[in-house]
Amino acid sequence: MVYSTGRRKESIAKVWVSSGTGLITVNKKKFEDYFKDNALRMIINQPLEAAKKTDSIDIKITVLGGGMSGQAGAVKHGVSRAIVKIDPNTKDVLKKGGFLTRDSRTVERKKYGRAKARRSFQFSKR
Repeated sequence: MVYSTGRRKESIAKVWVSSGTGLITVNKKKFEDYFKDNALRMIINQPLEAAKKTDSIDIKITVLGGGMSGQAGAVKHGVSRAIVKIDPNTKDVLKKGGFLTRDSRTVERKKYGRAKARRSFQFSKR
């Protein structure tokens, strides 16, 4: 069993990978029940398909913080790092696909005198 951590936005995913039959559990729920959106499931499956490990490993994930999109990105990052620890031969494929690089984009902070980070308050002529 191999442990790895993935991060994206405000989300952190703790990932445990072991050899098995392709069973994925997220926060003690089935993968399909936790990530109901097909697009999010596709994002998470990308590194598994690139490394051709879809049916050969079991994955147990604990994810916290952020929204569903950030959590899916964190899981993708964590799974990719764990696959490399199990099989170092997959590193070239996953690196080329961009799965090992942490996406460092986060929400820009709100500035004073502004409605949001960049949006100003509505201008009133009178």
